Amino acid sequence: MAGDPDLWKNPGTKHLRASEGPEHFLDLEDLGGNEIPEDRYQAIQLIIRLGKKPEKVGLLPHALMDSYEKLACCFHDLREKPDDPVRRWRCLVYAGVLAHYAGDCAMPLHTTRDYDGRIREGKPPLQKGIHARLDAFPEKHGISVEDIAKGLKLEAVENPWTRLLSEFRSSHRLVDEAYRLDQMGGFQEPGPESRAFVLGRCKAAAKFTAELWVAAWEKSKNLPKPY
Repeated sequence: MAGDPDLWKNPGTKHLRASEGPEHFLDLEDLGGNEIPEDRYQAIQLIIRLGKKPEKVGLLPHALMDSYEKLACCFHDLREKPDDPVRRWRCLVYAGVLAHYAGDCAMPLHTTRDYDGRIREGKPPLQKGIHARLDAFPEKHGISVEDIAKGLKLEAVENPWTRLLSEFRSSHRLVDEAYRLDQMGGFQEPGPESRAFVLGRCKAAAKFTAELWVAAWEKSKNLPKPY
């Protein structure tokens, strides 16, 4: 189910595509050094005050937090009837959706307005197509689930929002490195350096995803009744 959020960007579903598109990225440069407000609507107001369009800047952190809390609600429901197959499947669906946005956070090009080529005023972008080259690398060049999972150790998440911001900013710091490796041809003809880079991002995504799953399970213990 981790691929489902991409299905919601179908060009034939214009209302859904319009709302879903900005959920997959945040162009950090467009915030002008301001902290990302935890509240979705305060973030939208900040972006507007900065003279930008929210749908162009993105709201990935808020999509991820929404999915994290939806999964916690599903886990809360499951605790009451752990053998109910519908409740179990619902948890898998929402865990998959959360995994998608956690993976987007770990992908450096989802943190920058230069997501598919360095923007140059009045000129075509440099290295256009980098997004597809990096995105396709794991499957195209044989990074397996076993490679990604090997040696992963989870840490407890005390504050999911703080953890999210840390992961997001760590990913953003790798944008220049992604461009450097692509310029060397490393995402088309992989070498040890580019393979290690992509595997590191995959491991970060898997670790972050699993930590959020555990945190959602823990949060579900103390949620109140929804009605």
